[in-house]
This record gives sequence, C-alpha cells and structure tokens, in this order.
Amino acid sequence: MAQHSAERIDSRMFDSNPYWQDVCSRDDLVPNSGVVAWVEGRQVALFYLPGEVGGEKLYAVENRDPLSGANVIGRGIVGHLGGSLVIASPLYKQHYRLEDGSCLEFPEQQLRVWPVRLNGGAVEIGLA
Repeated sequence: MAQHSAERIDSRMFDSNPYWQDVCSRDDLVPNSGVVAWVEGRQVALFYLPGEVGGEKLYAVENRDPLSGANVIGRGIVGHLGGSLVIASPLYKQHYRLEDGSCLEFPEQQLRVWPVRLNGGAVEIGLA
C-alpha cells in the first residue's frame, strides 16, 4: 500500500503541539478542490492538492468569507497567483493564500488557518 505524506501547514494561531482531531477520511477529499467539515462549531474548508511541486499538499482554512460573511470558501477556485497557492472566493473573487490565509487584494482581511495532516486514512486538524 502506498504511503501518503501531505505537508502539514502550521497556523500562526497555534502552538507547535496541537491536539489532533479526526475530521474526515482521506476518501472524503476531492483532489484539487475543497470540501467542508464541521469542527468545534465552525465550518473548515479542506483543500487537497495531490499534484503540487514538492508533493501533495493539504490545507485547512476558515470556510467563512470575511468580506461577504457567507460560508463559501470551500467552493472557491484553487490556483496560483503571485507565486502563492490561493483560493478565489466565489462571491467577490478576492484571493486568499492557502498557506497563511492572507488576502492578496485586501491585506486587512484574513482567513483563519489550522495545521492539518493525513494520518493513515484519516484527515486530522490541529486544535489548540
């Protein structure tokens, strides 16, 4: 059986030793797209990018768009812009870096991000 090692993205909002909680199975992820999980009372968008340079990537960001207030980020379009992997909001089309949640067009706006990893067949998110 092939072993998968998605890159863990560390959030600036958490210490280096988070509590890891299962949120879904690896089979629930859609390559190059988003899925949304309910985690501790909030929606978290998970993006699985298996074909990225350097290996597969996995990101967890807030599903709520800070500009519109709608829970739509998981339906956004993944792409590259300015040398960064981004998600484009489906409503106002602003771009957020998947790595740190920062908005390219409106620096004062930001998505919350969580550390996330694949652990066997489980997707785990790091909680404080």
